[in-house]
Amino acid sequence: MKPKIHLIVGARPNFIKADPVYRSLNQLNKFELKLVNTGQHYDQNMSNIFIQELRMKQPDINLEVGSDLHGAQTGKILSLYEKVLIKDKPNMVIVFGDVNSTIACSLAAAKLGIPIAHVESGLRSFDWKMPEEINRVLTDRLSTFLFTTSPEAKDNLINEGISDKKIHFVGNTMIDSLIEFQDKFEKSKIRENLDIHGDYALITLHRPSNVDDGDNLKKLINSIQNTSKIIPCIFPIHPRTKKKLQSAKLYNELLNNKRIKLIDPMGYIDFMCLQMNARIVLTDSGGIQEETTFFGVSCITVRENTERPITISNGTNKLIGAEYEKIPQEIEATIKNKRDTHSIPTLWDGNSAGRISKILELYFFD
Repeated sequence: MKPKIHLIVGARPNFIKADPVYRSLNQLNKFELKLVNTGQHYDQNMSNIFIQELRMKQPDINLEVGSDLHGAQTGKILSLYEKVLIKDKPNMVIVFGDVNSTIACSLAAAKLGIPIAHVESGLRSFDWKMPEEINRVLTDRLSTFLFTTSPEAKDNLINEGISDKKIHFVGNTMIDSLIEFQDKFEKSKIRENLDIHGDYALITLHRPSNVDDGDNLKKLINSIQNTSKIIPCIFPIHPRTKKKLQSAKLYNELLNNKRIKLIDPMGYIDFMCLQMNARIVLTDSGGIQEETTFFGVSCITVRENTERPITISNGTNKLIGAEYEKIPQEIEATIKNKRDTHSIPTLWDGNSAGRISKILELYFFD
């Protein structure tokens, strides 16, 4: 009987990180693989469209938890997934990233004595106000295999008392997907469809620190308005952000600005096309900091800290914190200069999933 492995997805970035691992393990033909979708992101443009575009098979199990408060959502996933584990009895659970699905499924597996592999271990912002930081640290404590994307992640884990034997520097599976699908990004017609010509700034914002606080949101939108005077802006709006803008009566203000294109969240291929061709990206996302580093696109991150410091030391990323008023001048200074020089971090080479599958193959069959 083949060892059974569950791969957990649920939020938008999970699909991108999980797809290369699923395909690499599947090629070995030594495992029974099951894809478990928690349904943390349930909007068509936030989840299902990834499965279609990546040609990843439909999930075998759907928990369909939907949106909720952090505690409630985590609790729902934990409760529902525990029942799945008891019934299906996998030999290992692989979790990705730092979302509520990651920690909830890890807790369920740990309490039943099932080994956990955490892809993207050891990243730390050292900011305990971030729910993701709590998810990252706790998941790493529970995991048997800790697969890291960058060298400093190992140092973080060692400093937390985690055994060196559990830690494996494999690179970044999200970059595997970028390399796999880059030709599709280049063929995307999204810029033509949006009637985009020349340079533009791409904007993505969703973190509570930026969009949940009314004063911060007003300052941020004012800066985006001023930025649009410098360079045209494309703003795919996260569902949470859209609700906050509408509640604050700021949505129509942006909608009426002809220099800002407000669009719904889009598929992976179209979004990557916009990102790799942007002159600059303004974001508070973790993954986008990595993607822009790989593409060599200048990035300004609207956060006080980052769990991905390699994007600053090796890449094109710059933190601006909550100094929203400085965003326009920072963007203007950046676009006046040549594109930043950068180097692609070690092992971001498209072979990370292959390294993971070899390690797990040895674990089960050596």
